[in-house]
Amino acid sequence: MFKVKTTDIGDIYVAEEVVETIAGLAAIDCYGLVGMVPHNIQTNISSILGLESIRKGVEVKRSEDGLIIDVHVIVGYGIKISEVAYNVMQKVTYVLENNAGIPVEAVNVNVKGVKVLIEA
Repeated sequence: MFKVKTTDIGDIYVAEEVVETIAGLAAIDCYGLVGMVPHNIQTNISSILGLESIRKGVEVKRSEDGLIIDVHVIVGYGIKISEVAYNVMQKVTYVLENNAGIPVEAVNVNVKGVKVLIEA
């Protein structure tokens, strides 16, 4: 549980799973991302996560200045990886801080692979 806010009548806590889900949904919304993979994946890229288990591609750690979010993603072939990663960092930070009120120290984007998208 992460403490989000302290009020006159008590504290507000958010479960780690909630933070993982919010971060995962924010990341998957970024252009160029094919999907997310579990953070413990070795070499099998075939296990791209669906929306129902999106949080498995996110790790959350606590620090003094906020949360450190690790996102594990697959990027589409032909798309500039650095731009996709930067967009993911910006979007996850924005959504967690502005929409959920959760302080973020860092967002680390781990690109686990590149996948060719076949268009019909």
